[in-house]
Amino acid sequence: MDISTHNEESDMHHPLRGIGIVSRGIGKIPHLSSFLEGDIVWCRGRVKQKITAVAGWGVKATAERARHFATRNNVPYLALEDGFLRSFGLGVNKVPPLSIVVDDVGIYYDASRPSLLENILNTSGWESDNLITNAQRAISLILEHGLSKYNHAPDAPVSLFKNTERPKVLVVDQTQGDMSVVLGLADKSSFDRVYEAARHENPDAEIYIKTHPDVIAGKKKGYLTDIKKDENTVIIREDINPPSLIRNMDRVYVVSSHLGFEALLLNKPVTCFGMPFYAGWGVTDDRVLCPRRVRKRTVLEIFAAAYLKYARYIDPVTGRRGGIFDVIEHIVRQKRFAGQDAENLYCFGFSLWKRENVRPFLKSPQNRVIFVRNARQARNNGIEKNSRIVVWGHNESEEVKELASSLGISIWRLEDGFIRSVGLGSDLIRPFSLVMDRRGIYYDPGRESDLEWVLNTYEFTPAILERAALLRRLIVDNKITKYNTEANIPLSIRPKPSQKVIFVPGQVEDDASITMGAGGIKTNENLLRHVRLINPDAFVIYKPHPDVLAKNRKGKVSLSIIQELCNHLETRASVISCIETADEIHTLTSLTGFDAILRGKKVVTYGIPFYAGWGLTKDSVCIPRRTRKLTLAELIAGVLLIYPRYWDWESRGFVECETIVTRIMQRRTEIETKGQLHILQPRYMTRQARKISFLLKGWLHR
Repeated sequence: MDISTHNEESDMHHPLRGIGIVSRGIGKIPHLSSFLEGDIVWCRGRVKQKITAVAGWGVKATAERARHFATRNNVPYLALEDGFLRSFGLGVNKVPPLSIVVDDVGIYYDASRPSLLENILNTSGWESDNLITNAQRAISLILEHGLSKYNHAPDAPVSLFKNTERPKVLVVDQTQGDMSVVLGLADKSSFDRVYEAARHENPDAEIYIKTHPDVIAGKKKGYLTDIKKDENTVIIREDINPPSLIRNMDRVYVVSSHLGFEALLLNKPVTCFGMPFYAGWGVTDDRVLCPRRVRKRTVLEIFAAAYLKYARYIDPVTGRRGGIFDVIEHIVRQKRFAGQDAENLYCFGFSLWKRENVRPFLKSPQNRVIFVRNARQARNNGIEKNSRIVVWGHNESEEVKELASSLGISIWRLEDGFIRSVGLGSDLIRPFSLVMDRRGIYYDPGRESDLEWVLNTYEFTPAILERAALLRRLIVDNKITKYNTEANIPLSIRPKPSQKVIFVPGQVEDDASITMGAGGIKTNENLLRHVRLINPDAFVIYKPHPDVLAKNRKGKVSLSIIQELCNHLETRASVISCIETADEIHTLTSLTGFDAILRGKKVVTYGIPFYAGWGLTKDSVCIPRRTRKLTLAELIAGVLLIYPRYWDWESRGFVECETIVTRIMQRRTEIETKGQLHILQPRYMTRQARKISFLLKGWLHR
């Protein structure tokens, strides 16, 4: 998907300074100052800082204090409300908004008086060509990806719709006490009338009643909850993606629900028994009138006014003011991963402290993530043919294999990604990236992995290759690697002027990439001996693996052996510093070889790492399955852009690789500025404290 970001906010959004709030709930909205373009001032007791406005939530009674405070201080009251393209998940489930509206006139759902949105639609001069073009593009993306106000729900199943040629009419229920009903020139009786009208005016139709998501979630009650299902009435109590439902309808009846406008975007006739923001402009069949709305507007113009002029957006990644395309791109990404993980996932072999680090990568609104110890526990927790088994790496037991075989289900393998974190996984630093492999796993050359399949078959587009080239530059320029723990300082070495410099990165000797992917050489010592044998005159640099240095893993080479075989032992400088110093990198299966390829170095492999066999390395082991010759950009695209999934712990959503690289750069800069590199090598008690923290989080999830 090619969605470039564009800030199309109107010139009516003037920056404000000193915006007062009196609600703790509003104060907890992430990035509130970015939404309001001003400093947030907590109005409690005497307020010393000058305020230019006071913000409250809509026109609810709970905002009365904010309105009174604004009146007393003779400043405008800003009514806040969720935007029309709000988020991936539900607000009642504490998912923060990515869009809000800020109204200093009224609020869009209050038809008893003017609002800023109504004033925009009643005036002219704002309909620029650029705004309308952006509106058309946004609508196209919204329809293409089936986006709605909330976007967590699955598409409507085909089985929901009866196999008849009868017309289908949708009646949309709302939550009792909804202010868009109370202030939308409607009441409880409006829902009785809308249902009766739908049946009377469409006698041959099947009537579908859509229950509100908050009612389905058990948070609120609806107006049409007590309607009885019969042969002509279908009550939808499942949470369903609204566009997927509306597409199957011939006509839509609402009181004041936002689904009515989404139906207009899909060219469905809409009848309104209240006065929502999109009614009264000539595009709906209105059973209630609003004399103030005097102009005729198209659906496109209403969208441009509401979604682009009126609503405000943040960039979900940076937290700064953004535009609708930032939010669309973010939501589409979340929907994509949620669709991939729709089945219930039964996870075997995960330590208690690892579970909380991997849960966000797996959980979707459409699944359950169940951590189990054995097959019996999985059966007791309801594992079935539509489930999936997830294991860490390749560690599934024979019992798990037998369970998968008996149910006819696949085993997915989870592993750290290639740009993981600022800090070691063995030190319990949570990851920014993981890979989920449905075929094998990238470090096991004994069978095809998803990564190998991508590199062998994927049709790389010019757009993704351009991204790969830019990503390579970003990684190289900022010296990014997998763990990013070490200092990027020059090496203190003095090879002879014509002497070839070879860098040999140490590895964890019991790591799966060695046990499964190494050739005849399987230890760091034997690798050093072989490199020295075939390069007797070279200047050899050896750097132990960070996990081995931290005494967390196996792979130590004695100092006497290193002195015998190497010219320099490096323990302080980063692996990137070593790569930049060397002419060649010789490795078994280390990710350092991939880092070196990115930096244009000659790489010699003695095992079968994932990046070997594609024509970019000198390989000692033949890999017959890898039949394609790749460019560097194609390798980067497959390895970093397509294969892993990236989770941002700040925005709490899936992001692209470029975002994680930026996060790592920011974290490294913060640590280096404060002179705190020591925190990347935590002591024993720090690791134990992290374990306890993850155990508590896991207990709370249970």
